Amino acid sequence: MADLPRTLGLPDFPWDLLVPAKRLASSHEDGICDLSVGTPVDPTPEFIRAALAEASDAPGYPTVIGTEEVRRAILRWSASRGMVDVGMDGVIPTIGSKEAVAWLPTLLGVRPGDTVLVPEVAYPTYDVGARLAGGTPVPVDPTRPDTWPDATLVWLNSPGNPDGHVLTRGQLRTALAWAREHGAVLASDECYAALPWEVPFVDEGVPSLLDEDVCEGDPRGILVLYSLSKQSNMAGYRAALLLGDPDLVRPVVQVRKHSGMMVPAPVQHAMAAALVDTEHVDAQRRRYRRRRELLLAAIAAAGLEQDPQSVAGLYLWVRDPAATAPDSWALVDRFARLGILVAPGDFYGEAGRGRVRIALTATDERIGTAAERLSLAARES
Repeated sequence: MADLPRTLGLPDFPWDLLVPAKRLASSHEDGICDLSVGTPVDPTPEFIRAALAEASDAPGYPTVIGTEEVRRAILRWSASRGMVDVGMDGVIPTIGSKEAVAWLPTLLGVRPGDTVLVPEVAYPTYDVGARLAGGTPVPVDPTRPDTWPDATLVWLNSPGNPDGHVLTRGQLRTALAWAREHGAVLASDECYAALPWEVPFVDEGVPSLLDEDVCEGDPRGILVLYSLSKQSNMAGYRAALLLGDPDLVRPVVQVRKHSGMMVPAPVQHAMAAALVDTEHVDAQRRRYRRRRELLLAAIAAAGLEQDPQSVAGLYLWVRDPAATAPDSWALVDRFARLGILVAPGDFYGEAGRGRVRIALTATDERIGTAAERLSLAARES
C-alpha cells in the first residue's frame, strides 16, 4: 500500500520537497514569512459564518445536485459576470475546486489511452487528475491551439496559477473552436477571476469561457469551475461550484451520487449568501492589492523581476534576470536565507523553471516583514 501513489503513476507530492527550505526559513531570528502556499488567512466574513450557523441543524443527507437556493445563487452570480444561462440542470456545488479538478476526468469518462491537455505552466492537480483516470496528461501552450494534439479533455486556467496570465476573449474563442472541431470537452478553472490587477481586466473583468460573447450563447462542450476559497476566505468550508453544458453536468451528477460527493447543507447555505454579496469580495480584493503592491516594490528593489503578463490572481511569478541559468531552487534558497518561504517554479512544470511563486496569502504583518527583509538585503548588497 505504501507504493500505491507510484502504482497509480502519481508524482511525489511537491510540497514535501520544500521541507529543507522551510527549515532554513524558520531559523530566521524573527520567524518565517511563509508565502509558499495560497491558503487564505483573513477572517471569513461574519455574515457567511452566520449563514453557516443558521443552517447547522441539518440531520439529513444533503443532495449531490445541491439545494435550489444555492443553484439559483450560482445562476445569479454567473449572470452578473455576463455568463450564458445554463439553467438549473447546468450547475452544482462541489467540495472545493481541487476535488473537482482531480476527479473531473474520471467523472467524464476519461480512460487509459485518452489524452488530457493541461497548461504547460499549471497547478499540478490537472496532471494528477488525468493520471487518476488512467489518461495521459500532455502539457501545452494554452494560447496555441494550432499546436495541440488530439485530446478528450482540455484544461484551461485563467487567471493562471501560478503565473497570473489571463486568456483574452479571442484566445478563449480560439480554444473553444478547436475543442468543438476535435470533439473535446473544454474545462476552464476560473477560481481567481475575482482578483484582476491590471487594465483592461480591472475595468472589464476577467473573461469567462461561458461569457455570452465567447461561446456565442452556446454552452455545449463547456464546463467552468469556480471557488469561494479566495474571494470569500472560505477555503475551510470546501465551497466551490461547477457549471456549464447540462448534458455534461447530468452524467457527472450521476457518478457523484454513486460516490457520495455531497457538499454539506450548511455550507451550501453559506455559499448562497456569499455568492450574492459583492461588498466583501471588493474588500478582500483591496487587501490583496495592498499586499501585492508592497511585495512588488520590494521585489524590484531586490533586483528581481515580476512576469509582466502576471496581471491577475493570488501570486507573483518572479525570476532573477541576472541569473546565468534558470534555477528555481537557487532562488528559493535566496529567499529562505531571508526567512521567506516561496515555491519553486519547477512545481508547475518544466516551463516554470527559473521562477518562483510568491503567494499574497499572509497577514499584513508577515507581508510587511517579508518586504522589509527584501529591501534591507538589497540595500546591504
